[in-house]
Amino acid sequence: MQTRVYEYRRRRNNRSNRIEMARFHTRKPSLSIVTFYTIFIFAFSISIFILYVRTFNADQDQPQPYQVPKPPRYEYNDQLWDSPYSRGFHPCVNPTAKYKGVQQFDRYLSVRSNGGLNQMRTGIADMVAVAHIMNATLVIPQLDRRSFWQDSSVFSDIFDEFHFIESLKGDIRIVQELPKTLEAAPRARKHFTSWASVGYYEEMTRLWNDYQVIHVAKSDSRLANNDLPLDIQRLRCRAMYHALQFSPPIENLGKRLVDRLRSRGGRYIALHLRYEKDMLSFTGCAYGLTDAESEELRILRETTKYWKVKKINSTEQRIGGFCPLTPKEVGIFLLALGFPPSTPIYIAAGEIYGGNTHLSELSSRFPNLIFKESLATAEELKAFSNHASQNAALDYIISVESDVFVPSYSGNMARAVEGHRRFLGHRKTITPDRKGLVGIFDKLETGELVEGVALSHMVQRMHKNRQGAPRKRQGSLPGVKGRARFRTEESFYENPYPECICGSRNKRERM
Repeated sequence: MQTRVYEYRRRRNNRSNRIEMARFHTRKPSLSIVTFYTIFIFAFSISIFILYVRTFNADQDQPQPYQVPKPPRYEYNDQLWDSPYSRGFHPCVNPTAKYKGVQQFDRYLSVRSNGGLNQMRTGIADMVAVAHIMNATLVIPQLDRRSFWQDSSVFSDIFDEFHFIESLKGDIRIVQELPKTLEAAPRARKHFTSWASVGYYEEMTRLWNDYQVIHVAKSDSRLANNDLPLDIQRLRCRAMYHALQFSPPIENLGKRLVDRLRSRGGRYIALHLRYEKDMLSFTGCAYGLTDAESEELRILRETTKYWKVKKINSTEQRIGGFCPLTPKEVGIFLLALGFPPSTPIYIAAGEIYGGNTHLSELSSRFPNLIFKESLATAEELKAFSNHASQNAALDYIISVESDVFVPSYSGNMARAVEGHRRFLGHRKTITPDRKGLVGIFDKLETGELVEGVALSHMVQRMHKNRQGAPRKRQGSLPGVKGRARFRTEESFYENPYPECICGSRNKRERM
């Protein structure tokens, strides 16, 4: 009986479960609910789409400031500010054991230095060596007052005259002026041969048979760059880097300006921007100038008597790499090397031709441009006004002390600063390959190339070995014959290695 009751209950429960399951599977959502969810999802999607479109259009309507493309950081960019590895080389200017010092002779060499500041400096250093070779007493040189700058400064305005005389007293005798007894005496007036050897000046000593005074009309490039005795080369370095110290007012202000630059951010580039009226006129470079500007420069070149070349093809000059980089080209160049737009750049130059019209093409990429006028007070610069050579001396000090020196043209100052920086430990100097860069700049103008990664790769690769690392001085260009080959040699004052920069013998042999 109990079994039947149990079986009955079990069957009833199973039936009840089947009925509930059937109800569950047959239950469907109503049409109104489906419609509600469909409309809700559609409306939500439309709202999201409209919000996106409005935001996108609002962004497009906002004016977008010009941003200079920033090249990526490469392995080489991590060392942008570091000096090239100098391999232990150091200055050496002491005379050898065979050197014969000053000898007292009643013969005098008077000199009229020519050119701008650094052309005069290198010429005076040459004249120190010439006076030693010819056993002559050197009269303090007269400085050029007739060139483009028409600077009325005398020797003691620019150089420390007492220091100059004292520091070279073991090499030559130097006097401030000719003895009164010789002022009216006949003198030999000479234009010594350019890039002359020691033998040439030894031959010139025959003039002492007839004269007590020899007057040298020009001082620049009077000695060869190469193949001179070691002691003569070292004497040139002692004269250039030790004796020709700037006058105390220039030295003191120059050091203060360097300190002020450092206080603004530590590291800085000194840019010798040779985009000045005299240089553009002299080289005949008119790229990027207006017709009126080009005509003004042509007239200046043709009316300047001591400039020999009057008619110049500007296009050929630029293609050959004989033109200074324009401010715009300098900006593109520095940015491609990896320097950020915030980099402090000291402009070591005179008045930029065209003023802000041309300079703005550089400042748009590097707005942190610094000039003497923004570093020094008007009172500090008052004594240097209308004295181009004294102002150039301030630029020289700031350039030598900079973390990176970049010349836009290989003129006298660029070569002198580079040589001095090599002498002091191969401080970083980046010399633009102007001839190689012309093709790159032209492609930018035509749109074949844009500022960015590809450009940076090209420029960095092109200048990997143009940063002032130790190397021997370059000789004459191949194929050039006769005396003309001396003109094509690298300047001694641009790279005084190996005579004035020493290292161990095995290191020197690897150079």
